[in-house]
Amino acid sequence: MNYLVREATGDDLEAIAGFEVEIARVSFGDEAVTDPGLHRRRVGGALGKPGEITLVAAAESDPGTPLGWAWLSARTNSLTGARYGNFRSLAVADVPGRSQIDELLLAAVLDAARGAGLSQLTGKVHARNLGMRALYRKFGFEATHITMEKRVPGERDGHPRDGADGEGGRA
Repeated sequence: MNYLVREATGDDLEAIAGFEVEIARVSFGDEAVTDPGLHRRRVGGALGKPGEITLVAAAESDPGTPLGWAWLSARTNSLTGARYGNFRSLAVADVPGRSQIDELLLAAVLDAARGAGLSQLTGKVHARNLGMRALYRKFGFEATHITMEKRVPGERDGHPRDGADGEGGRA
């Protein structure tokens, strides 16, 4: 099957919101924001806005039905003044040809970034998202930072805060 990449439009918001919900689930698990309305509003504000690259991929035979979505925001480094792209999203539906579509989208984002004069692209990816990590590597992205997280037990988790139970022991 042949695919095309085009600018995302307001007509794509429902499909894009679905992609954003899936990205949230992969990235944040049980804490994911899964309200499609929130994602529609957030993405809707970026469509057509200067500095925002918002693309969808579709089958040539059905260009109105997005099969994938990518979003890159142009930013300026506050220390160096260099312009760079912050990769916000890339998602593809679970369809035959999925890897072809994600490569097509990422290549289109890179072309758009070059055209916008961006000197560097950055993107976060969840450590367990092996597919996206492999795609980034295939296109020459390198790991430069690692974010470490630790959950601190507290009242929100249904556990008393450290020391709140009168014990004062280690967590």
